[in-house]
Order: sequence, then C-alpha cells, then structure tokens
Amino acid sequence: MPRRHKSKFKARERRRQARGEAQGCEDAQAKAAAEAEPTPSSAAQCEDTTQSVPTTGSSGASQRRRRRAKTAAATSAAATSAAATSAALSGTKSDEESNNQDEERVSPYEAPFYGERPGEDSLSRKPGLLEQYLLYKYKMKQPILKQDMLKIIGPNYEDRFPEILKKAAERIEIVFAVDLQEIDSTRYDLVSKLKLPNNGRVRAGRGLPKTGLLMNILGMIFMKGNCAAEEDIWKFLGLMRVYPGRKHFIYGEPRKLITKDLVRLQYLEYRQVANSDPPRHEFLWGPNALAETTKMKVLQFLSKVNDTIPTAFPSYYEEALREEEERAQARGATGAGATARVIVPSSVMARSIFPPLLRPEASNPLDKIIQRRSKN
Repeated sequence: MPRRHKSKFKARERRRQARGEAQGCEDAQAKAAAEAEPTPSSAAQCEDTTQSVPTTGSSGASQRRRRRAKTAAATSAAATSAAATSAALSGTKSDEESNNQDEERVSPYEAPFYGERPGEDSLSRKPGLLEQYLLYKYKMKQPILKQDMLKIIGPNYEDRFPEILKKAAERIEIVFAVDLQEIDSTRYDLVSKLKLPNNGRVRAGRGLPKTGLLMNILGMIFMKGNCAAEEDIWKFLGLMRVYPGRKHFIYGEPRKLITKDLVRLQYLEYRQVANSDPPRHEFLWGPNALAETTKMKVLQFLSKVNDTIPTAFPSYYEEALREEEERAQARGATGAGATARVIVPSSVMARSIFPPLLRPEASNPLDKIIQRRSKN
C-alpha cells in the first residue's frame, strides 16, 4: 500500500478512536449525572477528552446529550428537595416531646414555598399545609404571619389564599375547638372556644389545645340528659380512639385530664352515683362550662363535626333554644327569640380526625352507634 494511503488510513483510525473515547466518556458522564454529581477529576478528564475531538457533526449531538444529562441531574435534585420539604412539613410531636424542644429552633414551615411532586393535586394539599403551619405556630406560641402562609401556598395560589385559609381554619375548629381570628392585615391568632388555661392547653408550656375533647364531652353530657355515666363517656371517647390509661398524642393521659384537671378547673363535675355498689361515677357540666358556653354553642360545634346543622337534632335543638331564651330573659334582653334562632350553617369541607359520632336519623344517636361499634 502506498505511503500516502497508509497515512490517510491511520489518520481515519485515530479520528475514529478519538470519537469512540469521547462517546464513552460522555455516556459515563450522563450516567453519573443521573445518579449523583460527578467528581471534579472525572468531569475534568471528560472535558479534556471531549475538547481533543475535532469539531464534526457528532460534537453537536454530544453537546445535546450533555445538556440532557445536566437537565436530568437538576430535575432529580429538585425532586429530592421537594421530598425533603414535604417530610419536614408533616406531623407534629406529642405535648410531652414539644415541652422539651428548644424555643429558638427554626421552624420547618419557613421554607420559601412548598414544592409538589409531579402528578399531585396541588390545590387540594394547600389547606393541609396551612393547617400544619397553624398548629405548629400554636404549639410553639409564635405569631402567625400572613407572609409566611403565602410562602407556603406558593405564588401561584395567592389569589386563592382566603379560600385555602378558610378550609384550614375549619379543619382546626372541628378537631380542636379553636377559632382563627385576624388580629390585623398581617397577623392571625388561634383562640380557644373556652377560657381554658394557657389558651386551651390546660397545663403550662407548649402543646395542642384540649378544648375539642372538652366540647365533645359536654355534648355527650347534654345528649344524655345533662348527666352522663362514666362508662358512657369512655364508650363515646373510644370512638375517637381515646382510652383511659392509654397516652394520647394530643391529650396525654386522658383519665387524669378528664377526672382531675378539667374537674379542678370546674369545667366538669365528677361525682359518685348515690347508693352505687360497687361505686360508679357520673359527669355533669361544671360551673365554668355553664358560664362560658351554652347548649346551642355545643350543639353547633357537634353539628360541624358531623357535617350537618343543629336542626338535624330536633329535640336537642328545642332544648338548646329554651335555654337561650331563659338566659336572655334573665339578662333582661329584648328580642331574645329572634337572636336565639339564628343558625350558623355548616360549610365544613374537610374531614375531621374524629369519626361521625352523631346521626340525626337516630332517636338516641350515641347509644345506637355505641351498640353497633360494640357488636363489630
């Protein structure tokens, strides 16, 4: 073979070999970018090898492959960041654990905004995120700021903020019996429906409110003829997965809370049934419960929990109306009848963590549900 042909043949072989090495390096770089960031040494080696390749038609394709690899790596990193943010925003700890936390720690809800995973319904998740933020700020006794809530829902949903906040507030109300109140245009606060110590926490320190449990017990007493046997109270609370002697993640040890703390605070009266052998006990409304709430307010709360309206319970509603009128007459108020008959319809759209405890079609709804649950 003539020398010039041999030289051309060797030149072609060298170019093919260089292109093969560059292609192998680029494939390795793309694979590494999808799994993790490449080390500086390997990236430099790949770049040096790539730069040594002559500019041909294949170099444009190589650059496109490198861009795709970098895009895949960035997408993977964004998904990882979103998953970490979601984990940070989920759940709250028990009261006992929260009392040992440091006041100065940074809130996980102060992230710029929440990033959703692909395929998730973003709007349906926003009330839950705001609910977690509100409860966290309540536990930590920190101010609830509108600007923080706007960061959580994200800039794309700022025009839906009132709707999202309303749903989050309704969820908290039907579970914890606390109301979201607007202090000014920039701040909000969660306020207990009853004047329990420490804004519904009962004990000193941080934690979640106990008002929801108390309101349910007051409703049970009301629907049991204003006096409920202790065994009926525990059957009722068992439907909410609250059991005596078993620590609850919100209420702590419920027996002490109900028979000691709430009795000492005069929201419940706990007395022995006369001539009972062995001794049995019963619950009544305490003086502070009679002073701070009414049967109508308790009935409205229970109606929201069960996604209905007070008139769905005719006999209890009539009794609550009579009490409203009697209280109005005692205060010497005028127009008591019209005021007492104002009904606040329920617009609860979120599920409560409590099961539906009352059904309007039942003449004695609590007894029927307890019997049905006990059979199962």
